[in-house]
Amino acid sequence: MAQQGEGSLQAPTRHPLGWQEDTFWERDSLNEELERVYDVCHGCRRCVSLCDAFPTLFDLVDESETMEVDGVEKNDFFDVVEQCYLCDLCYLTKCPYVPPHEWNIDFPHLMLRAKAQKFKADGGSFRDNLLTSTDAMGKALTTIPLVDVTANALNKNKLFRNALETTLGVHADAPLPEYHRKTLRKQFSAAPKSPAPLGRTTGKVALYATCYGNYNTPDLGQDFAHVFAHNDIHIELVPKEACCGMPKLELGDLDSVNALKEKNIPVLAKLVDQGFDLIAPIPSCVLMYKQELPLMYPDDPDVLKVKNAFFDPFEYLFLRHKEGGLKLDFKETLGEVSYQVACHLRVQNIGNKTRDILNLVNDTVVHTIERCSGHDGTYAVKEETRAKSVKIAKPVVKFVDSKQAKHFASDCPMAAVHIANLSESVDLAAHPMTLLRKAYGL
Repeated sequence: MAQQGEGSLQAPTRHPLGWQEDTFWERDSLNEELERVYDVCHGCRRCVSLCDAFPTLFDLVDESETMEVDGVEKNDFFDVVEQCYLCDLCYLTKCPYVPPHEWNIDFPHLMLRAKAQKFKADGGSFRDNLLTSTDAMGKALTTIPLVDVTANALNKNKLFRNALETTLGVHADAPLPEYHRKTLRKQFSAAPKSPAPLGRTTGKVALYATCYGNYNTPDLGQDFAHVFAHNDIHIELVPKEACCGMPKLELGDLDSVNALKEKNIPVLAKLVDQGFDLIAPIPSCVLMYKQELPLMYPDDPDVLKVKNAFFDPFEYLFLRHKEGGLKLDFKETLGEVSYQVACHLRVQNIGNKTRDILNLVNDTVVHTIERCSGHDGTYAVKEETRAKSVKIAKPVVKFVDSKQAKHFASDCPMAAVHIANLSESVDLAAHPMTLLRKAYGL
C-alpha cells in the first residue's frame, strides 16, 4: 500500500540517477518535475535553515503574483538550482517525502539533473571549469620548481587577490588551498604489515590520496600511514588515480564524471580483487564511490565492487575496534576537541565514528557540531556566493568560539580551513587523523 501523507517511517532509499535515459535531458519534463517538487517544498518549508536554495525558492513564491509556485517564471527555477551544492542533508535529515514515500522527492538529484541540463546547454564558465579541474591545477602548480611557492605567496597577497576577484570572480577574502611540490605521492611511505582480517575488514588497505590529499595536504597521508600501521593494518597508496569526479558532478558536467570514472574504477576494482579495502581522507571522495557513482552506474559490477570495499577511514578503524583490533595505547590526551561533522560524511549514514574513536583517547571530550560549514569546495570561494557561505557557517563558528576547545577539527580539510578563517578562537584547524596520530605519540 502506498504511504499516505507526511512521515517517512521507512528507511530512505535512493533511485538510480537515470542520466543515460532520454527523459533525463528533456527540458519540459525537467520543468514539470521542478514545479512539482517546488510545490511540495513550498507547502512544507522544513529545510529553510539548511542552505540558500530553499530561502531563494520561498522568496520567489512569496513575491509572485499568486504566492504559489505557478506564479514563478520557469526561467527563475534555476535561481534555486544555483544555490544547491549537493550536500544531501535535505534528503537525509529533513525531508519527510523521500522514497519510499509516494511523493518520491529527491531534491539534490533533481538539482543535479537541472545542473546537468544547464551545463550541457551552456557549458561552464572559465572560472568554474578551472576550479573544478583539480588534477590539472594540482599538476600545473606542483610540477615546475618554485611555481607552488609563488602561487602560495600570491594567494596571500591582497593586491593579487583583489585582481583575482575582479578578473576571475574568486572572492578576495576566501582562503585558498596551498600547493606543495613535494606531493603525497612523492613522500608517502608504505607500511607493510601481514593483513589480519577482522569482521568486514581485510586489514589490507589502499589509500586513495585524492587531489586535495596529494597536492594540498600531503602531510595528512603520512598521518594515515602512521596510525594505520600502528594498528597493524597494511596500508599503501592506490598505484594511480585521477580526481574522483565530485567537483565536476557538482558542476553538472556528467561527461567529465564519466571520463574520470573510466580512469579510476578499473584500478580500484583490481585492488579489490587483490584483497584490498579502500579508504580516502576526504569524505566527498568516499561518498562519490559509496553513493554517487553507484547511482549513476547501478548495473556496473566493478562500480558496485568498489562501492562495497570503500570505507570512511574512521568507520574502518571503528569496525576494527569492535573486533578488538584497535590499540588503545595512547600517549597524550587531546583535552577538549570541537569537531565539525562534514556533510558528505553525515550522509554516508554510518554514525559518528570519528567522534567515537577520538572519545577513546583518555581525558578527551569531543564537542560535536552537526551543521554545514557552507564551503562545498567552490561555493565559499566564488564572489557571488561567498557571503552566503559565511552566513551558513555562522552557527558552526559561534559554537566553536563558545567552546574555546584546545583543538578544532573536521574530516573535510576545506571546511576546517573555512571555519578557522571565520573563527576568533581557532588558529589552526586539524584533521581528526592528525589528532589521533598525536594521541598515539607517533
